[in-house]
Amino acid sequence: MKKSFTRLSDGRELIYYDESDAGPRDAPDRRDLAPLTTESEVRYDPVMDEWVIVASHRQGRTYLPPVELCPLCPSREGRLTEIPEPDYDVVVFENRFPSLTSDPCVGESELTALTRRLPGVGRCEVVCFTSDHDGSLGHLGQSRVRTIVDVWADRTEALSRLDGVEQVMPFENRGDQIGVTLSHPHGQIYAYPFVTPRMTRKLASARRHTDRTGDCLFCALVAAELAAEARVVSTSPGWVAFVPAAARWPYELHLYPLRHLPDLPSLNDRERDGLAALVGDVLRRFDGLFGDPMPYILAVQQAPVRQDRALAHLHLELTSPRRARSKLKYLAGSETAGGVFINDILPEVAAERLRAAAGTPAAGP
Repeated sequence: MKKSFTRLSDGRELIYYDESDAGPRDAPDRRDLAPLTTESEVRYDPVMDEWVIVASHRQGRTYLPPVELCPLCPSREGRLTEIPEPDYDVVVFENRFPSLTSDPCVGESELTALTRRLPGVGRCEVVCFTSDHDGSLGHLGQSRVRTIVDVWADRTEALSRLDGVEQVMPFENRGDQIGVTLSHPHGQIYAYPFVTPRMTRKLASARRHTDRTGDCLFCALVAAELAAEARVVSTSPGWVAFVPAAARWPYELHLYPLRHLPDLPSLNDRERDGLAALVGDVLRRFDGLFGDPMPYILAVQQAPVRQDRALAHLHLELTSPRRARSKLKYLAGSETAGGVFINDILPEVAAERLRAAAGTPAAGP
């Protein structure tokens, strides 16, 4: 994989990841973009013991543009986009409307005796999976998904070295029902200045389990699901995908490496191949459930940059709010107000349906 670095006209970094030598990536960004002005901040909630990001400048971000104005397609004569080159394999660039940034124009202050406000220091990146506007991650083929796995790992390493970053999370939002504002196949990577609430809670559970048994909670979970078999949907070399026994969403899959590893950079070549194969397989199964594109969130849950790395166990979570062909699960009173999920589909039934839904073959090798 060949990496080429450049800068967009407003100073943001852009990286081309080419699967073969495409020649020099030297096309300039010919747009006249104003420098970024970001008002990102994080505020502490003392009741929930959580940090909340406030990024008021994002109200003006691009929202559902027509295909001919897609900012993630390659640039053409008369249509300049975020990617200056006329074609690309995978591209990563700094988000023009980031939730977190290296230079937020917000200072530290005390809002109340209990609530602090800090600058929203971090980084938000966009990962374009393909130049094909009509493509999708699950149908790009094994070699392209493997490239994306390598890109996720490479950016995890790079972002983990930034001052103030505590956790790196690659993810993809897909589908209008999820709230996606750009339909071009892409994901994002957030480099947070704190450990996310979900990871904090997971690590607390892992610590209690280790203190009680001396073993890894996540390794024990994987072993238990493999032994039970009822909720296992698919496997690949070094990996397993299963519906969790207490799934919150109608269709939810967790993808775990069989080896205890903290993060994506720790994967060897065989495990990266296995992850690429499994991601493609489960995404095609999701699309095969109802015979059309499934809305979903795919998130990589990996160890924090500094703390509790031995406790953490890399895994991916794939969830969809779609509970039937024309029905969505909405987070209502119990879920939003109480934090108690109510699932309309038995996890064992969801697993059975996903095992049967092989989906259409991938487009490439």
